[in-house]
Amino acid sequence: MKYLFLDESGSHDLKRIDPEYPVFVLGGVIIEGEPALAAAETAMAELKATHLADPGVILHTADIVRNRGPFACLANPSSRKWFLDDLTAIMAALDFKVVACAIRKDRHIEAYGPLAVDPYLLSLGIVVERFCFELGASKGGGSIVVERRGGQLDRELLVAWQALLVGGTRYVRPGTIVRRVGSFELKPKSANDAGLQLADLVLSPLARWILGKRSGEDTRVVQSKLRRGPDGRWEGAGLVVLPKETGRGPLRSSRP
Repeated sequence: MKYLFLDESGSHDLKRIDPEYPVFVLGGVIIEGEPALAAAETAMAELKATHLADPGVILHTADIVRNRGPFACLANPSSRKWFLDDLTAIMAALDFKVVACAIRKDRHIEAYGPLAVDPYLLSLGIVVERFCFELGASKGGGSIVVERRGGQLDRELLVAWQALLVGGTRYVRPGTIVRRVGSFELKPKSANDAGLQLADLVLSPLARWILGKRSGEDTRVVQSKLRRGPDGRWEGAGLVVLPKETGRGPLRSSRP
């Protein structure tokens, strides 16, 4: 069984675009098999026990960045460096692949105006496509796990998922999705799921990279984990950046 744990970074709202963060990224990590899942659970529990004295803490990028809540101890520079170094080392050692779709919302609006598709719906189809490519012909061999976002947002997500099951995507027929993805599950943050926490941790480095912001070792680790196609390239296979433009921005993407 291969699991795709999904999360998001940024807002998919096209009416209000933050000029400092004009990107929406939907994606996460693909983990294959129970042993790899168990290894992630163990490694993260040990990290939290060592640095935060509580394996029940939920790793959340926004809280880590702001030294908020259980991460208040990271306001100490030496403690912060030790924690981040250990976290990056764990991410490098764990066995998973990263798959994501990023929408440059400002350029999306420039390109399509009022016809611009909602970034969440657009990116969900693209990420599910890549997961289906990863699954190959395996029947029912995939499971998608998404973090709950709240009542209305969860309902919209389930409607979008049902639309994929009925209409498919540009490159994957609906019957293929139905055959290959055996389950689609929403889990609360309180579940303390290591896969969902990994998904959260990989997206911010990707967004910074796409926006041309300063990157660190965490970004290089995430880059190394990007899913790759038969030609060995991650462009279009592990990361899709839209709109596709020539000569603009730090990244380009191509058809899978």
